[in-house]
Amino acid sequence: MKLERLFAPITINGMTLKNRAVMPAMGTGYGNPDGTISDRLIAYLARRAQGGTGLIITEICAVDPRGKAFPNQIGAWSDSFLPGLTGLAAAIHREGGKIALQLHHAGRETFEQAAGAVPEAPSAIPSAVLGQPCEAMSSERIADVIGAFAGAAARAKKTGFDAVEIHSAHGYLLNQFLSPFSNHRTDLYGGSEENRSRFVVEILSEARKAAGPGFPIIIRVSTDELIRGGYDLEFMKRLAPQLVAAGADVIHCSVGVYSTPGNLSIASMDTAEGFNLFRARAVREAAGVPVIGVGRINRPETAEQALAAEAADLISFGRPHLTDPDFVAKAEAGDFTEIRRCVACNQGCIERLSFEMKSVTCTFNPACGREYLGAPVPVAQSKRLWVIGAGPAGLSAALAAAGRGYEVEVFEKEASPGGQLRSASRPPHKEIYWDWAAWCIRQLEKRDVKIRCGEEWTAESLRERKPDAVILAAGADPVTPDIPGLASPHVRDARELLLEGAMAEGPTVILGGGYVGMETADFLIARGVGVTLLEMLPASPVGKHTAHGYWLHKRIRDAGGRMILGATVTRVEPDQVVYRQAGEEKRVSAALVVTAMGARPVNGLEETLKKLGIPWRTVGDARQPRRLLEAIHEGDRAGREI
Repeated sequence: MKLERLFAPITINGMTLKNRAVMPAMGTGYGNPDGTISDRLIAYLARRAQGGTGLIITEICAVDPRGKAFPNQIGAWSDSFLPGLTGLAAAIHREGGKIALQLHHAGRETFEQAAGAVPEAPSAIPSAVLGQPCEAMSSERIADVIGAFAGAAARAKKTGFDAVEIHSAHGYLLNQFLSPFSNHRTDLYGGSEENRSRFVVEILSEARKAAGPGFPIIIRVSTDELIRGGYDLEFMKRLAPQLVAAGADVIHCSVGVYSTPGNLSIASMDTAEGFNLFRARAVREAAGVPVIGVGRINRPETAEQALAAEAADLISFGRPHLTDPDFVAKAEAGDFTEIRRCVACNQGCIERLSFEMKSVTCTFNPACGREYLGAPVPVAQSKRLWVIGAGPAGLSAALAAAGRGYEVEVFEKEASPGGQLRSASRPPHKEIYWDWAAWCIRQLEKRDVKIRCGEEWTAESLRERKPDAVILAAGADPVTPDIPGLASPHVRDARELLLEGAMAEGPTVILGGGYVGMETADFLIARGVGVTLLEMLPASPVGKHTAHGYWLHKRIRDAGGRMILGATVTRVEPDQVVYRQAGEEKRVSAALVVTAMGARPVNGLEETLKKLGIPWRTVGDARQPRRLLEAIHEGDRAGREI
């Protein structure tokens, strides 16, 4: 497919972009503790500009210390930040890119530890997500914050940035003023649409005055909050012309706030690609200026189609920039199979930053965030490295080791590579997970790395051929508790069932309500099978606070599936499962019973490797069953360091 529109230049208020690809703001946690720009952040963003993207938009930059969303968020509230901002802009320009500074105030969506004071908001209504107490802003404080946005815009221009983006989306302060959900004021900044819009309009107007007429200003909006009591798309269509009149050159059309069901601001693989483009089209028609379309667009082909349909003038590719910083250049060259695609799993990026309070990375690209460390050290001489297991950890390890010059061989006991990704990519919406495994296999083929399937390596094999080093990535086997009847012919392991696709002719009971159990339930329900999940914990192990968790629970519930919590299975009978709940014995009918009760590591070769004196690393599930992120990253680290 030719991408003529995606790679056509566009000029916005004097700023000419070489293509229509935009890297939107994404929080990283890479800033210094004092809010200044770090070498790590510069290296990370410069690497993305090197990949050919037309416009890079920085992560959220605080215009006031009280508006910080997390402790090491970058800032622009004083001239002390000028040197770092100047260095960042220059680094992007050296790579041939353009850069915009995103100006931000968190409002109530923060904590006192980050803001240094009680969070402020239009009204003293705590965040629906964080529950953090906040205080209503005075008219004097409103004027201060408007001035802070203007001052930050002037600093961006002074330090060489090509544009600024004002963040008025996702439930942060400006969005809070716009929304009747969060703005209950009765003065000039609350009540009517005109009053609720006043704060944002005045910020745009003052930023325009501070930056001058020939400097591009982008405003990012949530086109629809998608919450009860919030504003909708019709409101945004009415507001858009006012934003343009106040100084906006471009409208960046996102959707949702943090309390929107399913976290559509950072949609998971459960949401259709390009799901939000119709809203961008509506705002484009209302505003009469270029708009940036956003909403899980992870393929250049989808972007080209959106541009051709005039749904948007530019396209935001967020998480794809984390997974493959070169995907824009690869798309321009027509090398579509070379692109390492984002699957929208959210494990390494938003969930890591928001729930684990750690700096972001990418599940499928362990180099994300490590650019400042430089390339791994090559091996001094050719050495033989065996990788035992061709699952996610093994494939990742083989790629990293081959990149350092090792002579790598991969051994897999199954008939084909991929490990648990073979079954994990079978449930609804997860088919895209196999793309990474297929990409890895192609990359290994190009490096002449042999994957020997159907070969299970033993202690005797290692003694006979003795490689120079081994990475043990043999994965994990399902746990089979000592429950009477579990060996019956109508009992199946979840991974087996997903791979073989065998269906039951009657109701199915799944033992275990974690991700494997719930995704297997999703798989069966999509094929018309009635499902009950039995989980021994008192609460679901799969939280609804993650996007994928929310959609799993919703699909299973809407289809009539049941999850019984606090259920301890005592035996499996030919046509039912017996369990105890709150001290009472209960039964549920079952034509098929599926086990999804955890896994145990396969690492029996460790003792042999130790006796033979062969250097080794145990990685992924062979070390301890965990998420895909840990498996891929541990494999990569072993390949880089062994």
